[in-house]
Amino acid sequence: MVPVESLPSFDAFFNALSAILMTTGYFFIRRRNIIAHRACMLGAVASSLLFLVGYLTYHAQAGTTRFQGTGLIRPIYFAVLISHTILAAAIVPLVIITLSRALRGKFSAHKKIARFTLPIWLYVSVTGVLVYFALYHWFAKA
Repeated sequence: MVPVESLPSFDAFFNALSAILMTTGYFFIRRRNIIAHRACMLGAVASSLLFLVGYLTYHAQAGTTRFQGTGLIRPIYFAVLISHTILAAAIVPLVIITLSRALRGKFSAHKKIARFTLPIWLYVSVTGVLVYFALYHWFAKA
């Protein structure tokens, strides 16, 4: 069992792992290594699901964490956070559709939507890690 106060670090780890697996999966498919691509992308989905469980658990128990940064970084942080949040909501159905098309062998349709899904999902994962560092390390009050 992961203690509630450790969940943000847990979430950041799984967001980063998802980004690494997606990037690796992209390189594998560019080299036509379908088996390795599939393994990476299924790993990215699993990692994102573990993130989501941790995220929902943390916020159900701990509530909201307020950003402590001041000055110019504040509007930058909120611009990243707002784009991250909107795209995080949008990525869920995109990942489900992309994954279901691949699992059903509809590779032409899978490829068409994956061109949009991958960069959005990657952005959400990377900005999730940045939000974590901004909230809990870079601008956290001691």
